[in-house]
Amino acid sequence: MSEPSFRPFIVGLTGGIGSGKSAAAERFAALGASIVDTDQIAHTLTAAGGGAIEAIRRSFGDALIATDGSLDRAAMRARVFAQPAARQQLEAILHPMIRAESARLCCAASGPYVILAVPLLVESGSYRERCDRICVVDCPETQQIERVMARSGLPESQVRAIMAVQASRADRLAAADDIIDNSGSLAALQRQVDALHSAYCAAAARP
Repeated sequence: MSEPSFRPFIVGLTGGIGSGKSAAAERFAALGASIVDTDQIAHTLTAAGGGAIEAIRRSFGDALIATDGSLDRAAMRARVFAQPAARQQLEAILHPMIRAESARLCCAASGPYVILAVPLLVESGSYRERCDRICVVDCPETQQIERVMARSGLPESQVRAIMAVQASRADRLAAADDIIDNSGSLAALQRQVDALHSAYCAAAARP
């Protein structure tokens, strides 16, 4: 399925786990930007009746499907960390579906510009090529670990394992056109988003 040829001004939003991408996206949305979140698309695809469920069932069997018909996320998380080939197998199912749906949603967006939120944007050339700007939400790795442990209850070792398969902080910062420093308060993050929103609206309005 080919992607639509027309697209609006797109800002790729990314950051490591626990960096504060969601808080930044919420502020952009409150200011009027259209949000296309690849994590939300993935959750829809892997919910009960989602477009990826039968392909996952065929590839991994019923053991990875929860009793309600959705993906058993905890079981899949354990599988992909134990077996790198299982991660590649899952990504081969999900990534083409996510790319196609995110492209459709970007073209259907009605805001002045689109925030395309992609956790692994730096790792994925296909998403970087779509974006007019790349905005990275950044904080020290110690803060990332503390935030994820506090919100999810995961042990530090598992949080570090997740971080290990993501791009390094240095690589994300090197890829950034714009950086949101989220080492401080929510109000400080929102002030930075407000300034970027004005810049993105101006850029999107240029012929």
